[in-house]
Amino acid sequence: MTEHSGPTDNESADAKNPATDRLKVITQWRPWEPSEPAPHVLDSIDAHGAPPEDHGPAPVAPPAESAHIGLEHFTDPGRRRLRAVARAIFFNGIVDRTIRRRVQRKPGAEVLTGACVVVANHSSHLDAPLIMSSLPVNLRQNVATGVAADYFFTTWYKKLFTQLVFNAFPIDRKGTGENRGLSRKLLSAGIPVLVFPEGTRSKDGKMREFKVGAAALASSIGVPVLPVALIGAHEAMPRDTSWPRRGRPPVVVAIGEPLVAREHESTVGFNDRIQATVRELYREYRPLIEQ
Repeated sequence: MTEHSGPTDNESADAKNPATDRLKVITQWRPWEPSEPAPHVLDSIDAHGAPPEDHGPAPVAPPAESAHIGLEHFTDPGRRRLRAVARAIFFNGIVDRTIRRRVQRKPGAEVLTGACVVVANHSSHLDAPLIMSSLPVNLRQNVATGVAADYFFTTWYKKLFTQLVFNAFPIDRKGTGENRGLSRKLLSAGIPVLVFPEGTRSKDGKMREFKVGAAALASSIGVPVLPVALIGAHEAMPRDTSWPRRGRPPVVVAIGEPLVAREHESTVGFNDRIQATVRELYREYRPLIEQ
């Protein structure tokens, strides 16, 4: 066999190919190797009155093809079976191999069935898969996730992936999209929905003020809100990163008791109570991250 004294033309081309560089990084990754020390997990997600974060220009209008999604996308038995397979592959095959998860559920969450609005603090791309796969079985099979139409529904492959794995429905963050009533239709059909009332991921892990939409939606239809606190997700995969930190960082998913709007309670008051509950769940279960 003849040995080569230098790179061939194909090898030189590969060396300059960005796709080849990315493949080398992936093939050299060793999840079992020790990682650099993980950052300290926030003791509290209370932003202490900090102003809303600047997330740049206002989102562009969602593409036309993101609209006109009907209930059949969420209720069809064939889609449900396909979704179950995709979720098993993605959640169990990828997510649980990159982080160490601990789930805590209050008793009321365990027996909750049917329509509800699941809300949580939001600071990582891990948030939705962690919540969806940590819900009680009677909720996780059908839960649909509200996602930003201007981010996840801009290309066919993003739309296909989010609909297949996350049972996603588009939310126009400008509030003018053609799917504005879809979340109401889903809840009326008995389908739980997951929304992030902050509207976008936090850059520093601190929870900003919830928009009142989720509280208003649950109150108007008469369904409970299921509060969730994510502890360590921001440190495991901060905003503007494409992969969790090496070394399987710990994450706690704390699911609280369902909340129902009280008689004569204002939407703002209900929203404040939901936010306070998420903060309290974070404080209560934060010590578990060290165990």
